[in-house]
This record gives sequence, structure tokens and C-alpha cells, in this order.
Amino acid sequence: MEYIKLCDICDFQGGSQPPKNEWSFDLKAGYIRMLQIRDFTQSEKVTPEYIKVTKTTKICEADDILIARYGASLGKILTGLAGAYNVAIMRAIPNENVLEKRYLYYYLKSPVFQGFLLNVGSRAAQAGFNKNDLQDLLIPNISKRKQLEIVRILERVEFVIEVRRQELEKLDDFIKARFIEMFGEPENNNKAWPVKSLDKLCTVGSSKRVYQSEQSSEGVPFWRISDLVSKIDTGTVDSELFISEIKYTELKRAGLVPVTGDILVTSRGTLGRCYIVHDEDCFYFQDGMISWLTNYSEEITPLYLQYLFTMSGFRKQIDNAQAGSTVAYLSIAMLKKLQVMVPNKALQEQFAAFVEQVDKSKVAVQKAIDETQLLFDSLMQKYFG
Repeated sequence: MEYIKLCDICDFQGGSQPPKNEWSFDLKAGYIRMLQIRDFTQSEKVTPEYIKVTKTTKICEADDILIARYGASLGKILTGLAGAYNVAIMRAIPNENVLEKRYLYYYLKSPVFQGFLLNVGSRAAQAGFNKNDLQDLLIPNISKRKQLEIVRILERVEFVIEVRRQELEKLDDFIKARFIEMFGEPENNNKAWPVKSLDKLCTVGSSKRVYQSEQSSEGVPFWRISDLVSKIDTGTVDSELFISEIKYTELKRAGLVPVTGDILVTSRGTLGRCYIVHDEDCFYFQDGMISWLTNYSEEITPLYLQYLFTMSGFRKQIDNAQAGSTVAYLSIAMLKKLQVMVPNKALQEQFAAFVEQVDKSKVAVQKAIDETQLLFDSLMQKYFG
């Protein structure tokens, strides 16, 4: 395959950064939305901000392709928003006579480009890149017709993945709807179930502190809050910290290791995310950041508790406990006071059986997603090397 230098057919333009005191939360005449990386990656949490348009303002359209230049988001490909973009973002401007914008989009997401940026970023004190770093990058030199053919194939595969992901979301929504149908709305307890504080239904605690000197690069995984969130969201953890087998055995003998059915709760940053411990799990976890629910009473089941924590009406208690706090933190004392409606045990077990059946469907959908993702990855490797 023939290649051509990327910079011969594509320009790259860095953003601009007016002083923060010139920004506005109100859209006024002569102003434009200011785009930062988080506007693309955390759009649901971001309040739009605006700046005055000047000669130095760098502007993009919604279909333009932007690249995150720095830090943890290095190489993330951003699109879909129009406005002015800041210095942490670079705009890719293809010569559209020879380079299709959507083909460029996939090239920038490909392993060859992402691997190149990762290598460049690792050489800098702060992970990042500039236009000059891209001078030697090569891109396949193929006709626009062939580019469009490749784009159509990749878009079809991505569409299938997106449809399957929406199926997963609908199954999750199905479970939540069933919860409300069976137990009512937690905010007002409209089915008038008995209510008890969480500490009357289980033991609320945390782990034994593990000091930095007791951590190692091998052994039993030591989960931090980011690891727990990864386990909840993706089902996997790529542990970076460990404790020795000897230390883990010592903790286990003392009854200080979670057992099957126990719940871990995120207690700093992202609050109230729950993970039920499984038979095959082998790990220890960070104290102060993750709370531990164990020793349940006969009145409660862990699966009911896990889904109760996802309900907006129940989560309002967590939000109210944060009132006036500058740091998102859910202490053990706060957890103990949470008011839990307690339906009869048979109904909770009926709900658990329902979730088990839905989970089987979720496993099948996830398998289809994984297989389609493998196809997409192999196509990206085939087309871009």
C-alpha cells in the first residue's frame, strides 16, 4: 500500500484561551460557546460557558474533528459540538479534495495514530503533543472512493455496536422499572414498607488500613476506588497495586476480607456505586474510599440493596448528606443513617430471580458486543495498519 505524509494533506490548528475572567455563563451578542475536553467527555455534567469572539478565537463546526492534546485524555478524538476550542484541543483540518473527513476521523482513532501519540506523550514531562510532532506520520494514500467505502463499512459495524449497547441500557431500565413496580418509589415509600436505618440491616464498615509500605507490585490485587468503578462499569480491573499473599491470608483469617454477597460502596468522588462480591473474587480494598456492607439481617438481600442505591429517590438521601460539603464524601456515619424501606423477604427474592433472568439476556448481548468490537478492531488494523 502507498502512503503519504499526513501533514501534506491535513493541517492542525491549536486552540485559543482567553482569560477566565472574560468567560460568561450567559450567551450574549458577539459571544460563542467555549469548548473544553470535558464538554465532549462529560457533556451531561457541564454547564456551557461562552467567550467573546475576537480575531484570535479558534472556531470549529459540529462535524469538525478535534484531538485532545494533554494529560489523561491525550489522543481522545472529539466531535459533535460547535464553538470555540481551547488550547488543550487541536483541530484537524483535512484537504477535502483528497481526504474525506470521516476517513480522517477513523484514522485518528486507529492504533497507528493512537500508538504514535502515546509514544510522543511518554517522552514529555507532561503527556502532550504539538503540530511538529506529527510531521513524520503517514496515512494510506488511497482514492476518495476507497476512503468512502472504508468509512461505510466501519460506520455499519459501529452502528451494530451502538444498537447492542442501547439494548443493554434498555435491559437495565427494565430492571429499574420492575423495581419500582414491585417496591414502589423509595423517595415517598408509596407502598408503606417498614423503614429502618442501614446499620440496623447490616454491618457498615471499611477495610483495615494497608500502608504504602505493605503494598507491592505483585500478589493479591489491592483495589482503589478507580478499580472498583472499573469493575462495576466494565466487569474488569487492571490492578496496579497489590498486597502480599501473606498479608491477605492474615487479613482473611481475621475475618477482614469481604465474602460472597458482601457489598462494596464507593464513598469518595462518585458516591454510592455498589458492587456485590462474587465467589471468584480475590482482592483487598482501600480504606476511607470504599465502604463495606456485610452481616445482613434476615430482612434484607444484597441484590435489593444494590438496586435501591441506584434509585433516584434513595440517592437524594446521599445528595442531602453532602449539603454544604466541598468534597463529595460518603462517610460510614452517613451510610449508617440512610433510611431503607424493607419489603418482605419473599418479594426481594422474587426480584432477585427476575434480575437473574434479565442478566442472562445481558450476557448474550454483551457477548455480541464483544464479538462485533473484535471485528471493528481487526478492520481498523487492516485499513490503517
